[in-house]
Amino acid sequence: MAETPFLQANSVSRTYGGDQPSGVKQISLDITPGKITAIIGESGSGKSTLLRLLYGLLSPDTGTVSFKGERIWGPEEKLIPGHDAMKMVTQHTDDLNLFARVWDNVAAQLPSTNVKLKEEKTEQVLTQLNMMQLAYKRVADLSGGEKQRVAIARAIITRPEVLLLDEPFNQVDTSFREGLQHDIRQIVKETGLTVVMVSHDPAEVLSMADELIVLKQGEIVETGHPKTLYQNPLNLYTAELLTNCNVLTVDEAKVCGIEAGKETVVIYPEWIRLNNILKTSKWAVKQVLFKGFYEDLILEHNGAILRVVNDESGKYTEGDMVGLKIKKWLEY
Repeated sequence: MAETPFLQANSVSRTYGGDQPSGVKQISLDITPGKITAIIGESGSGKSTLLRLLYGLLSPDTGTVSFKGERIWGPEEKLIPGHDAMKMVTQHTDDLNLFARVWDNVAAQLPSTNVKLKEEKTEQVLTQLNMMQLAYKRVADLSGGEKQRVAIARAIITRPEVLLLDEPFNQVDTSFREGLQHDIRQIVKETGLTVVMVSHDPAEVLSMADELIVLKQGEIVETGHPKTLYQNPLNLYTAELLTNCNVLTVDEAKVCGIEAGKETVVIYPEWIRLNNILKTSKWAVKQVLFKGFYEDLILEHNGAILRVVNDESGKYTEGDMVGLKIKKWLEY
């Protein structure tokens, strides 16, 4: 007997009219339990629509969404939309009680039939998300990123089987973002929580996700492990989503010493090695972009422009001539 799929979309479509039709078309997918699945794509590709269909906030025009073999009811069939075994967190935190404490906002999600257990669970979740220092602050006094943490704590305290995150870290400062991502990964590891997230940040999905689903114009174009899709994307579209890569024509590729068999050549900045051997020093440094512990160099030669990662900050200045060696490239 075949195992019942955990969370599944079967030929699901939901489209919106207008000058530029949007939504999703004929989507079929299976979400792996106990893992983090990230849905990525350009703006308008249908990411949030797909997430809302999985949760039951939208009903598909055609096809079905099921959870553990049972169809997920849409808003036309369910008084309070959204599957009971799931919780969703968006970048908006409008449902928080601004004038109550963080502790009370989180604890309010649990019944008061067992006050001791309610306190234990609230403390556990706030500790898991490194929020105990905020417990007795009013939500109104928190930053946007801190409010986002409260929203996530409220979502997971009831122990849902699936946590849906729609651009969850937009309001979170960069300094806190990685910590929050680590906390969520740890919770997934400890509890077996299943996470489905939508994001436009490549660094976010590459470090967090176990599986990527790539959407383009409402259709799945590629799926796989983040490392696999990053190193060998099947589509130019995926490569451009996941990295700030160099995209060259056949003629520009020739300038780099590459004889391409296809129309487009993609070179990741980290696949280029710089050297100062005079014979090969043909590339002019046009710009030096400081990135902290490394620099991006914009190089030009015979009309071809390359972005290169330089981890020796300060070594090159605008106007310098450098040589380079390309270790790898992709053709599309």
